[in-house]
Amino acid sequence: MALQEEFEEQGNWLFKYRSYLPLIVLFVGTILYIRTEIYPETFFLEETPYEIYYEMFALLISLVGLSVRMYTVGHTPKNTSGRNTNEGQVADSLNTTDIYSIVRHPLYLGNFLMWFGPALLTGHFWFIIAFVLFYWVYYERIMYAEEQFLRRKFGEQYLEWAENVPAFFPAFKKFQKADLDFSWKKVLKKEKNGLFALFLIFCAFDILGEIVETKADYNYFLITMCVLTGLSYLVLKFLKKKTHVLDELNR
Repeated sequence: MALQEEFEEQGNWLFKYRSYLPLIVLFVGTILYIRTEIYPETFFLEETPYEIYYEMFALLISLVGLSVRMYTVGHTPKNTSGRNTNEGQVADSLNTTDIYSIVRHPLYLGNFLMWFGPALLTGHFWFIIAFVLFYWVYYERIMYAEEQFLRRKFGEQYLEWAENVPAFFPAFKKFQKADLDFSWKKVLKKEKNGLFALFLIFCAFDILGEIVETKADYNYFLITMCVLTGLSYLVLKFLKKKTHVLDELNR
């Protein structure tokens, strides 16, 4: 099999199991976080007054990633730009404006930043480097598979867009505003689990760290946000399943 077909096949396979493979990274990160708590000398900010600022910085990075995802989802119509599904690729049209005018894969950029926050929490330099390399290889294949699909479907339109828009690092000067208004309903429907998952991970790390250190100096901001976002997730899930409150035409 030629590399072109092999990369595409790998990308489709990695997408299929995208919900499970990152959990392996999270598991390894959790082990290293526990190790840092047991051996604080391995991380120069551990047990210093600056540790809390480092944790909030990591949280901010993840929130920026979530914001990128929310902005992207809120400005796109239904079934566009090669959205992957379990049944295969879907693309009724090609997104080329708004955030897609400055970067070709904004959702994966958002994913990277969201996961980079927990990676930073480990305080383990080599794990952070390994995470970046893993993400690069992992999502490079998925992006390749999506772009192959879009190239076959949209031809010259896709090639012209791809030639002028970077794949992962945004070129902000190229921004072109879209005509489509931002949809909070679509964001709440599609991204309802992201905010809860984010605060759940950070809250779990914080509680785990205090247990390992046999302390009770919990971060009550994280605990409160975890509870609130968890309740919000349940409410939004109910609204999505049982009502049409979050439905919008072509969104």
